[in-house]
Amino acid sequence: MDAGTGKLLVNYNPDARLFPASVTKIMPLLLVGEAIDSGKIKLSDPVTVSAAAAGKGGSQIWLKEGETMTVEELVKATAIYSANDACTALGEFLAGSEEGIVKMMNDRAKELGMRNTTFVNCTGLDDDTTEHLTTARDIAIMSRELLKHDSVIRFSSIWMDSLRDGKTELVNTNRLVRFYEGATGLKTGTTSKAGCCISASALREGTHLVAVVLGSESSNDRFDTAKRLLNWGFANYASVVPEIDPAAFAQVRVLRGAQRWIVPELPEAIRILVPKGSEKDLQQQIDLPLDVQAPVEAGQTLGKISILLDGEVLGSFPLKAAASVAKLDFKTALLRALCALVG
Repeated sequence: MDAGTGKLLVNYNPDARLFPASVTKIMPLLLVGEAIDSGKIKLSDPVTVSAAAAGKGGSQIWLKEGETMTVEELVKATAIYSANDACTALGEFLAGSEEGIVKMMNDRAKELGMRNTTFVNCTGLDDDTTEHLTTARDIAIMSRELLKHDSVIRFSSIWMDSLRDGKTELVNTNRLVRFYEGATGLKTGTTSKAGCCISASALREGTHLVAVVLGSESSNDRFDTAKRLLNWGFANYASVVPEIDPAAFAQVRVLRGAQRWIVPELPEAIRILVPKGSEKDLQQQIDLPLDVQAPVEAGQTLGKISILLDGEVLGSFPLKAAASVAKLDFKTALLRALCALVG
């Protein structure tokens, strides 16, 4: 999947419901990233570990009940080392309980359109459940969303780190971070039910891709398959900023406005994904009304520009008013009428 546009580039059984193991942790990390970026919590916030969090099995950093760590330390332990105890502590801090974080995870999954996902816990442990299921497509969707949050995603590309003044070493479970050019993360997972899984992301020359592999028979197989998918994507697609011709923009008449005309503002440079070699074949289509009613607010959408390739719309971007235009007042209307009579 292209992380920029969400376009699915190649797939095999994308909607098969499978156990995701610790790839699950992408969702609580996403919720933490959203909470940080919205100002609800801070990386420096202290978190006191509960007995439930400290008692989580599997991969862990051996948290003790009553121990205090910051959100940043727990994010590191979750994103790098896939620590179940750290992830549970984060979830409880954010939602008040593990049940609370699971509800938040399922609610967010629905909002993102992850139609075939059911989370039973925040870690991916599946020994006592048959219902903790998702799909490769749904994992790609939440992975793409997490990649928007630098406050968390910067930790997923760290190969080695430590906690507790160097006493606890963290080594990333995703070896692509060390060996694959442009790797940005994202999360591995392994259980007997799930097999070996990974959601791998990488960024090259503005193109950010996500490769999801579920149910591999071995760790080597999941990494090799993810690399082949990413290599294929980078070899066949490019992320480009389309050249937009401002001369193609017509002025829009402002009816009953203090100004008669307004020129749409060019959109900020936005990347679109195109097959390599087709960059010169892109076309632009302008959709603007002949006139607009005053008042006009700065930033108001006036129309749109679409970028097409062989008739297919690859992206559409709004054309907005660069400045406000007030309603025509009586004095200005009178002066215009007089000028028209004289002229």
